[in-house]
Amino acid sequence: MQLKELFCLRQSCRNFDAERKVEKEKLENIMELARLAPSACNSQPYSFIVVTDDELVKEVARCTQSMGMNKHCSAARAFIVMVEENAGLLAKTGGRLKDQDYASIDMGIVSAHIVLAATEQGLSTCMIGWFDEKKLKEILQIDEKKRVRLVFAVGYAAADDKIREKKRKDLDKLVTYR
Repeated sequence: MQLKELFCLRQSCRNFDAERKVEKEKLENIMELARLAPSACNSQPYSFIVVTDDELVKEVARCTQSMGMNKHCSAARAFIVMVEENAGLLAKTGGRLKDQDYASIDMGIVSAHIVLAATEQGLSTCMIGWFDEKKLKEILQIDEKKRVRLVFAVGYAAADDKIREKKRKDLDKLVTYR
């Protein structure tokens, strides 16, 4: 698949096929490609919990659905939960000196790797930032001192889910050449 085609195909899925399981090999491949993501000073300030157990999948979905949000997560067949870990000393020090949050930047980079790796394998994803962090930590046995930063719903798009036209700002509104 060409890179531009991959970028055009990737979208936040809001209509998963609840009947079609995600193959373990595909999830392992996603995580292997995520592992290759660059990070500041190779700090890799994240870890992941891949959730495939049917009961846990339902519980994670419920954690994303307060106030009527993310109903589509009920049909996702897997989740990848990103946990922030301590950044390396060099990355932390550099971040303080330069007033930059390198860990957040690194998590953004690895997130792109995850969703693009999934798309390349015919899977669909939706990055979820709305979730009950306390409950997620409890059901996934995550240390209470750590932060859950993002939840990726993963599955196959339903047959009637269509690729939507990308509505983005015009290039001249985003880019300045000097």
